[in-house]
Amino acid sequence: MRVNETRDPPSLKQLARATVAALVVAAVVLAVVVIPAEYGVDPTGIGEALGLVILSDPAAATAADVRGDGLVAEADVPRSDRITFDLDPGAFVEYKYRQEPGQSMLYAWRASGPVRSEMHSEADGAPTGTAEFFEIIESTEAAQGSYTAPFPGIHGWYWLNLSDDAPVTVTLTSTGFYTYAMEFRDGSRRRYEPDPIEIPLPVAEPE
Repeated sequence: MRVNETRDPPSLKQLARATVAALVVAAVVLAVVVIPAEYGVDPTGIGEALGLVILSDPAAATAADVRGDGLVAEADVPRSDRITFDLDPGAFVEYKYRQEPGQSMLYAWRASGPVRSEMHSEADGAPTGTAEFFEIIESTEAAQGSYTAPFPGIHGWYWLNLSDDAPVTVTLTSTGFYTYAMEFRDGSRRRYEPDPIEIPLPVAEPE
């Protein structure tokens, strides 16, 4: 059974206390948050500690510490590539992308049998036959991840079929920032132009 309850209205004393409490809270928020953020005036010093004073001063915001890592602007569009290699027993292939410092890509590759895999790069101007190695795996069938070029040059993979009697198929896919790809095989080289990915820019909404 529901019982109807009646309560007495708050007294003038209770209303006065609630009003005073609300005014105190509003004054604290005004002094600590609103005035430092909007006008750059920080009577308590708390606004500066919370980083609110900088919001009222565009010049101070410009002078704020800005990290130099994590964000790399690109003038060119990203590209996507998918390629397959058939390797006879004991045969190998190298496939590398042209990248500038800071350019990155996502990659994934899979082999139909065990291969020796090396991820290495050849820097511009380095002596012929020298390379920087980032990964060497003696026997594997797949790998995936991301790579960011630390210097200008060609960056990519070497695969060697470890089998004595069975061919191996290696398939590589990648997406990222690079300009072209080079295949090195049987003493020759071949250049590829991966397809660009068109990413439409946001269109301003009509007013």
